[in-house]
Amino acid sequence: MSARIVIVDDHCLLRAALKSMLEKKDFEVVGEAGDGRAALKVVAKFKPDAVVADISMPGRNGIEFTKQSVHEFPAIKVLILSMHNEARFVMEAFAAGASGYLLKDSGFEEILVALQAVLAGRKYVGPDIADVLVGRAITQWLSDSQHQLPKISGREREVLQLVAEGKSTKEIAASLYVSSKTVETHRRQVMGRLNLANIANLTKFAIREGITSVQ
Repeated sequence: MSARIVIVDDHCLLRAALKSMLEKKDFEVVGEAGDGRAALKVVAKFKPDAVVADISMPGRNGIEFTKQSVHEFPAIKVLILSMHNEARFVMEAFAAGASGYLLKDSGFEEILVALQAVLAGRKYVGPDIADVLVGRAITQWLSDSQHQLPKISGREREVLQLVAEGKSTKEIAASLYVSSKTVETHRRQVMGRLNLANIANLTKFAIREGITSVQ
């Protein structure tokens, strides 16, 4: 049985082209709409398997349309096809319940892959959008780590790792070509900054943060 699709975009030529291409691939385009409000009525009438929708539309934008559609019809998959590649649009779309996000300059074969993915219950982002999301995730991670963890120097990190791996003060000193007193100072400073009461807690911290894999 062919998947039933609704196309939502305020450009009629794009809707026509997409409909023609989808129908050639045995999808059934059961409805179209040029704005968010009309789209909600079309979705309510036909209850499609998936909707391909733009974000920038008159009446009600694609984010609000997605939120209401998914709320009223949880089984429907929404694939956003947009010109916006900014991270905030992507994040808002997925937060609203979208299952996929592509840019409008994506090739038709990619749109097919995306539709098949969301219809199978998976999330999908185009390569350009994946780059945006990875960049956003890295920025957020760096921001979170700066706020959550006190800064420690590279040498202190080395000492932390070796202590967590069970090395003695003398072994660490020999490995790093420093005195035992220096090792003890680094260890004491690290434990103080990280508010760790003992070596067991220090070891747990090092494992949790990926500093060492010792179990």
